[in-house]
Amino acid sequence: MTARILIIDDEKDMLNVLKRIISEKRNYSVTIEPDPIIALELFMKDPFDLVITDLKMPGMDGIKLLEEVKKISPGTSVFVMTAYGTIETAVDAIKKGAYDYITKPFLSEHVLLTIDKAVKWRQMVKENLALRQALEEKEGYPPIIGASPAIREVFEHIRQVAPSMATVLITGPSGTGKELVAGAIHRNSRRSSKAMVTINCTALPEQIMESELFGHVKGAFTGAWRDKKGLVEEAHEGTLFLDEIADLSPFMQTKLLRLLQDGEYKPVGGVFTKKADIRVIAATNHDITRDVKEKRFREDLYYRLNVVHIELPPLSERKEDIPLIAYHFMEKYARINQKDIREISPPAMQALLLNEMPGNVRELQNIIERGIIFCQSNVMEMKDLFPKIELKPPCLKSDQDMYMCCIRLKDAKDLAIKDFKNAREEMIRLFHSWYVKQVLLESRGNITRAADMAGIQRQYLYRLMKEAGINRKQFKPDPDPTSTHPTHKL
Repeated sequence: MTARILIIDDEKDMLNVLKRIISEKRNYSVTIEPDPIIALELFMKDPFDLVITDLKMPGMDGIKLLEEVKKISPGTSVFVMTAYGTIETAVDAIKKGAYDYITKPFLSEHVLLTIDKAVKWRQMVKENLALRQALEEKEGYPPIIGASPAIREVFEHIRQVAPSMATVLITGPSGTGKELVAGAIHRNSRRSSKAMVTINCTALPEQIMESELFGHVKGAFTGAWRDKKGLVEEAHEGTLFLDEIADLSPFMQTKLLRLLQDGEYKPVGGVFTKKADIRVIAATNHDITRDVKEKRFREDLYYRLNVVHIELPPLSERKEDIPLIAYHFMEKYARINQKDIREISPPAMQALLLNEMPGNVRELQNIIERGIIFCQSNVMEMKDLFPKIELKPPCLKSDQDMYMCCIRLKDAKDLAIKDFKNAREEMIRLFHSWYVKQVLLESRGNITRAADMAGIQRQYLYRLMKEAGINRKQFKPDPDPTSTHPTHKL
């Protein structure tokens, strides 16, 4: 579906130029309006995907227009256009929910790139929400959020293995959702009408673990006043989920091996052998093959468990799933806390994408829950998610481009980067372009001053400008001192 863009500026020439640039280069539907009040009425009738507005306009300024647009449609991306001398106002607009700002004078290529980012962002949010709704409506689908190739592969493994009787070993870092996968396998299996019993193999000492797993008879040890059923018996005809299996002691590994081999076990202190009709699913965050090689885990037990192996990737390897997961938790905790929070701002989402998330989905869940608690509007901002990170003006514009570049560089397929050398060269090229634009913007196109600020020779600055395709005239102010706007070098 074609993105719909509304542009508001009291300078009609600027409106016509922007419409021509966008319409010629992109297949977007562009509506222009010089009167902000009429523009807001148009928006109220049928909200647009993207709004670009000047800051200083008669009747209603851009900040007020931004606030009204966000009240009507929090998901609409809003850009503000500002002259060089009003950067502080643009920063205030960002804090009030603007996606980004465009500084006059500007390059047509930069305007198109900025619009493309916002349109892509909005489409991604819509697609993710639609996909999640479709997954929730599909009966029996596992409650695991994601649409990346890596997580789709996990879904397919679950679909294939669930109806079988095979033992399953789930591996992956902490917080990736191993228990969710185990639950999904059980719910989609022939044993779904029976219980899935979970035991954490790290939590209990060896003696207590044996009693918890296999039960005990009266008098088996001090304090055993009566017979007690173990978890294996409670899971009869159902599923036994052994979490953190690699932390089992050697003694318990031997006991578990007999259960898997023969389907038999003895309660602690018992004389008679009992039969177990259970399906075993095990999980660990260890490199269990290394544990086997280093004799910390029995090789024969490993092969009994590893009939089907499902490996969960860390969240850092499926960053495209972060918006989908974040919105899932946003809706969940907004409902629990009875708050009307509908969106995550683009800067906040970019901060989530840049976070390495060592705690994976569990860490993301905690960040979103905390953000819901601190959020005082219907849009979560970066200060809600990361209260100790100060949102500074340089991070709102060019640094944001660098951040997105870093994200792209993490996925070698996006830029066809195959080795460190090429990745480094690409990053340096992008940095040069970004840095030169900053010093030229600060010096207002004065090459001598820009070179002094950068601490480099004029000749070298010229060479960097040539390599990046930058023309200093684009940063020079309007020669007419009575003009309120610099000349737009498009």
